[in-house]
Amino acid sequence: MAISVELGGSLDRIVEDLLRSGRYNSKSEVLREGVRLVQERERRLAALDAAIARGFADVEAGLTEPLDEVFDRLEADLRARL
Repeated sequence: MAISVELGGSLDRIVEDLLRSGRYNSKSEVLREGVRLVQERERRLAALDAAIARGFADVEAGLTEPLDEVFDRLEADLRARL
């Protein structure tokens, strides 16, 4: 399926620069790479959103500790090792 895309001045120049550099052989290659990068970013954002949701669920379930207590315990462990 062919699509027509109007990128505008600055994006057109970036695509042309990439083609001139020889890194890509066609505008389609540049755009496919862009879409792949967007897909990867969206995947990472979804994973981050899921991790944040798990963190909030842990807080609501009482599965967390106050930060100062964690730091105190870590500091004591480090001092014991030294």
